[in-house]
Order: sequence, then structure tokens, then C-alpha cells
Amino acid sequence: MSPREQLLRERLSRIPAPQVAPSPAVQEALADTERYLGSDAALRSLVQDPYWPKWHSPWWHMLLLLELGEAQRIPQRTLHAMSARLEAMPVKCFPIAPGELPPGMDLHRDTLCHCAVASIVQVLAAGGLDVDRALPWAKPWLLRYQMADGGLTCDNDAYRVSGECPSSMVGTVSPLEAMLLGDPAGWSAAQRAFVDRAAGFLVGRELRRGSATVHNAEERSREPLWLRVCFPRFYFYDVLRGARVLVRWAELRGAPLPLEAVEAVALHLCEAFPDGVVRPQRQAYEGTGTLAPDAAGTWTRQPASRFPLLEATSAIGEPSPWLTRHWTETRQGLLRLLDAGRLRARS
Repeated sequence: MSPREQLLRERLSRIPAPQVAPSPAVQEALADTERYLGSDAALRSLVQDPYWPKWHSPWWHMLLLLELGEAQRIPQRTLHAMSARLEAMPVKCFPIAPGELPPGMDLHRDTLCHCAVASIVQVLAAGGLDVDRALPWAKPWLLRYQMADGGLTCDNDAYRVSGECPSSMVGTVSPLEAMLLGDPAGWSAAQRAFVDRAAGFLVGRELRRGSATVHNAEERSREPLWLRVCFPRFYFYDVLRGARVLVRWAELRGAPLPLEAVEAVALHLCEAFPDGVVRPQRQAYEGTGTLAPDAAGTWTRQPASRFPLLEATSAIGEPSPWLTRHWTETRQGLLRLLDAGRLRARS
């Protein structure tokens, strides 16, 4: 091992692997979410819209259960209702060119973005559905919209930009997570190429750098935020989320990783959480607005609502069992890669 590799190994090995139990408030809130998802109110919400409003609607309750490792709590009738509602959506593409969005269709309510497709693929799979059968267009969607640098973006206009590739971290991380599902032996050549190229995108960004493009210059201002971990993530990004999926890719694919891709982030996380216990440092969902029906049934922009499980699991500064587990898994994966000689400095 090089001195840098040895240093990283020593720092990673020094961190303990603590067990953090969910609080009683989380247990109560889990039961509340399970009751809600089994209710007629949740089904009525799905009929109105599968995605909106944020955050108190079936989509976000289900996605939070996924992040908690509790997807088995999603009632099967609600899981199947979500799948059927998505299959019935009138537009199953990401409109880019003029005319791709049919007349009378709403860009925000009648189609999805890549983050949404990738997130719900993970939810349905964790709930036990055969996603390829239930939503046969979902994986081809992600394959179709991968950009030249291996990333994706949920900015429709970015696909019409010439001379640069304004992909985004947020638009790439959940598609990579989704496409890493299942037995790699059963992946198609296209799926293998997708995950390798998306991982290459994260490597090139070193898990922490915003876009160097003009079109997506705003992303560079988010770099300091990405260093502060959050929970839940939903479609948001932080460096622990990026490191976790990149390590998973390297281990599933038996692929090498350049040390430079993860070194700064791993050392930052060692410094931030020396006892191995990870505490949320921000609430990424804070201040987000939503589309929701008003009293007359008209969909308008409104403040987003919260629900007990969201509040109970996102408290800033409180030990997070889920982030702590993610950091432990990622740290152990990095150590395995180092010991196998697959996490090496380029020079």
C-alpha cells in the first residue's frame, strides 16, 4: 500500500461500528405511517396523483420506509395501487424536444423525472414486486436518458444544450442505485454499461464536485451542502449517499476504484463522525414547496406538509440509526477494497 492508502486504512479502521436503536418516537411514527398507507385516504391520494403533494402523501411515506429499511411495512394493496397508477400515467417519457409533451398534458403532473422513476423502482422492488413486469418502461427510461458523461439530469432544458454536458449529481445517484438492484448475473449488457458509466461520472466528480458547465453552474454552489449529511434523502444528495452507492458498485462489479475518487470524502466523514455515530446535519427537504389541490380542487403551488415519521427521523444533531448503518457499511466496503488492492492511488 502507498502511504496515502495506509493513512486512509488507518483512519477508517479507527472508527468503531456502533449500534444505534430507533427512538420510541420513531416506533410510534412508523405505526402511524403504516396505518396511513393502509387507509382509504392514501388510496384516494394516489388516484389524484401518485407523486404530489410533498411530503404527506403515499409516495413520500413509501420512499421514507424504503430508506429506513422498512419497505415490508407498505401494505400490498397500496404498493399495487401505486404500480397501477404509474402504469396508467399518460406520458411515459421525459419530454425534451418540442412536441414530446402531448397537448393538454402537464409537465409536472402527467410525467415523471429520472429521480422519481429510479426512486419508485427501488420502493416497488423492496416491497416484493417484479418491477420489470409491473413497469416495463422504467429501466429503459433510465437507459435512454443517460448523458455522454454517464450522468443524468432532471432538467429538461439541459438535454438541448450543445458544447457541454450539464448532468447533475442529484439526477444521477438514484438511477445508479436503482440499476444496481438484482443479481448482476442477470443484468443485460446495457444495464452493465449504464452502471459503469454512472459510477464513472461519480468518480470524475470525486463525489463532491458540482458541474463544471455553464448551464449547470448553480450546482457548484451546493458543494458545501453535500458535505453535510441529511436524512431522509428522498431525491437529495450528500457525500455519504454517493460514497455508499459507489462502493456498492465497485463490489458488485469487482471493479477498481481510484483512491482520488473517495479519499477526500472518506477522510471528511472520519473527521465529522469519529465515534461512528452519524447525526443529520441538515434537513434537505426544508423550505420545499409543492403542488397540491386547494379547497376548490385546483392544483396550485403551496408550502409542503410534513408527517410524524419525517419529523422523527430527520432531527438535526440526533443519532441516526440509518445514517450510522450506511457509514459503517461504506467504511467496511472501503476497507475490503483497500485490502483487495482495488482502491489504489493513481500516482
